[in-house]
Amino acid sequence: MKLKNLLLAAALFSLAGCSQAGQNAAQGGDNTNSGGRGTGSYTAQSAGDNRKLNATETPRLKAGAEQVHRQPQPLSLADLHQKYKSTFLFNGPASLREVALTFDDVPDNEFTPQVLDVLKAYGVRATFFVVGNRAEAHPDIVRRIAAEGHVLGNHSYDHPNLPKMSDDVFHDQVKRTGDILANITGIHTRLFRPPYGNIDEDQIKWLASQQYHVINWNVDSLDWKGLNADQVATNVLSHVNPGSIVLQHGAGGTGEDLSGTVKALPTIIERLQARGIKLVTIPELLQIPAGL
Repeated sequence: MKLKNLLLAAALFSLAGCSQAGQNAAQGGDNTNSGGRGTGSYTAQSAGDNRKLNATETPRLKAGAEQVHRQPQPLSLADLHQKYKSTFLFNGPASLREVALTFDDVPDNEFTPQVLDVLKAYGVRATFFVVGNRAEAHPDIVRRIAAEGHVLGNHSYDHPNLPKMSDDVFHDQVKRTGDILANITGIHTRLFRPPYGNIDEDQIKWLASQQYHVINWNVDSLDWKGLNADQVATNVLSHVNPGSIVLQHGAGGTGEDLSGTVKALPTIIERLQARGIKLVTIPELLQIPAGL
């Protein structure tokens, strides 16, 4: 009798299990989720994205594609200097007790002759970066710069912010000024200083293809701010070291007073010479050709 009761209970239990399995099948098959092998759909789990995706669709990247956020950024001037060490130059070797004085935005008929007078009195040669349209206006002063043993460099035709220029305009700025200097002096300079020190990578590469060296500086007199002689001299002398390239201006923009840089020059020259530092041109400091 006991055995008969046990067999009856087992049969009832088996029937209940089959019934439950049938209900599960009717309600959705194998009940597979997004991690299984099913072919159903699931809800995207990224925040703010509640779209229904089918099993073969890949969820979107929340912030968008790589190309949206990984746009190349222009290299800084310091980065460009590191990348193009033989072309984009800020200073010479510290092993030599030499410093190069450089004068931008020349010539004019007010401050450039005064700078030349001081340099001549001390027997010092410097490097002058010439703006093309100013050379056209004052060719006699350009000839004087060259005749007194100074080195000429190209500083563009009309002093634009070069990274904002198209390639064609940039090339014209350089070539036009180079031709003007060659016509006035017979010198085909291969020194270029970008206005404001601003330049981009493609421009450096093009200048290198034209056999130019790009010359910036590592000591800024800040004379363009209209500083007095003591301020200009302090800015130079407190930062200069062997191998330095010093930026000053031998002509200014509209309304700029550069009398401070003219009056500071004797002090700068005398103090540097007292330290045993020789004042040289850019080609001498960097051991590169001045021109072709």
